[in-house]
Amino acid sequence: MQLTPLHIRGGRELSGEIAIQHSKNAALPIIVATLLSSEPITLHGIPRLSDVSTILELLNHIGTRHAWNGPNTLTLHTPKILNTDAPYALVSKMRASFIVLGAILARMGEATVSMPGGCAWGPRPVDQHVKALRAVGAEVTEDDGHFGAKRSGSLNGSYTFELLTVGGTHNAILASVLGDGVVTLENASIDTDVVDLIEFLNSLGADIQGAGSNTLVIRGVPALRGGEYTVIPDRIEAGTFMILAAAARSRLKLTNVRLDHLTAVTAKLREMGVEIQEEGTSMVVDARNRELIPVNVTTQSYPGFPTDVQPQMSALLATVPGTSVVQDPVYPDRLTHVAELHRMGAKITVSGYTQVIQGAPLQAAQVKAADLRAGAALFIAGLTTEGETVIDGVQYLNRGYERLAERLRQIGAYAVQPEAALADAMD
Repeated sequence: MQLTPLHIRGGRELSGEIAIQHSKNAALPIIVATLLSSEPITLHGIPRLSDVSTILELLNHIGTRHAWNGPNTLTLHTPKILNTDAPYALVSKMRASFIVLGAILARMGEATVSMPGGCAWGPRPVDQHVKALRAVGAEVTEDDGHFGAKRSGSLNGSYTFELLTVGGTHNAILASVLGDGVVTLENASIDTDVVDLIEFLNSLGADIQGAGSNTLVIRGVPALRGGEYTVIPDRIEAGTFMILAAAARSRLKLTNVRLDHLTAVTAKLREMGVEIQEEGTSMVVDARNRELIPVNVTTQSYPGFPTDVQPQMSALLATVPGTSVVQDPVYPDRLTHVAELHRMGAKITVSGYTQVIQGAPLQAAQVKAADLRAGAALFIAGLTTEGETVIDGVQYLNRGYERLAERLRQIGAYAVQPEAALADAMD
C-alpha cells in the first residue's frame, strides 16, 4: 500500500507528556519464541507496527493463530507446526525473521529459512547464527540463499561468538531451549532485548541462566507451558524522543521508560547541556533556553551509545553550533540520513563511518527516508525548522514508531500522516 508523505512544520516549542511504546526489538523475538509452546500465550505491550504485522504473517504460515485482545495485547497459539519452511517472500521483508530458524528447529528437529532482508543499508551476515548452531550439534546447509537446519537429538556443547550479535544470540537460545542437552554461549549479547527474551522463556518454564551477562547456560526442558508476559519499554523510541526534545529546544516528560536502559543517551545529552530529571519510570528532558554544545559520539553494543539512535543524534548535532564528530563502527554503512540532511542545509562530511558535523540552522525541504532510523532523523530535523518538511518513505517510519503523527501532535507538533492506512492493514 502506497502511503502519502509525512508533513512536518517546525519552529515551535513542544511540551507535554508522551508515553513510550513497548519495545519492537524485544517484541519480535518474543513473538517468534511463542512457536516453542503448543499452549496459548498472551503478550502485553506489543506495538501495532508494520514489522509486527510482518512477523505475524510469517508465523501464520508456520501454524500460529493470533488475535488482538486490545490495542497492544496479543494472544498467540501454535498447537502444531504446519510448515517447517520460512519462504523468501515472507522472510525477505525483515532481518529479524531469520530467528524462526532456531525456534522451528527446536520444536520440529528441522527447519528451512531463506536469507533475511530488511532495511536497505549495509550487510548484516548470518554467519554467527550458523556457526553457533553447528557448534552445538545442528547440521546447517546453505543452498542458493536458503538455509536448512537439522538435529538428530538435543543440542549440546558450547560456542563463543566471534563478535557481539543480538540476532545470533536470539537464534542460538531459541534452538537450545527444548530437549535434554546443555548449551553454553560465551561472548553472548547482553542487550536488553536478549534479556527480555530470556525472562519471557523462563516464565514459561525454560531453564536459562546468565541473563545480562556474556555467558549463558541453557538447559533443555521437555516443553514450555503457556502464560502471559509484558514486553519492556522501547529504549530506542525513548532515545528518539529525548533527542527530539533537545533538538526542538523544548521540555518533554517521557513515561514508561527504563532509566537503566538509557544511561548512554542520558549521559551524552547531559554533556551537551540538556537537563534531565529522572524519577521511577519517567523522565523530564528540558532543553529550553539552553546553549547546547557540540560533542563526540561513538556507537557501541549495549550498554554503549546505540547505533539505532545514531542518525537521530546526528540530526540534533547538525543544529548545534560548533564541530561534532559521530562514529558508528557498529553499522558503518548507516549513513542514508546524511544526504537527506544535506538537503535541509546540514553541514556534514563523511569519511568511512565517521561524520564530522558543523552545526548550523536547518531549513525545510522535501526529503526521503531510506530506512527506519534515517526517517526518525528527518522528522527530528523537520521539527527544528520554520517551514514545512515533507518526508517520503513513511513505510519505514511505520516499522518502528506507532501512531507517530498523532503522538507528535499530542506534544504540540504539526505533523500530518495518513495513519488509517496502517491501522487498516494490521486489523
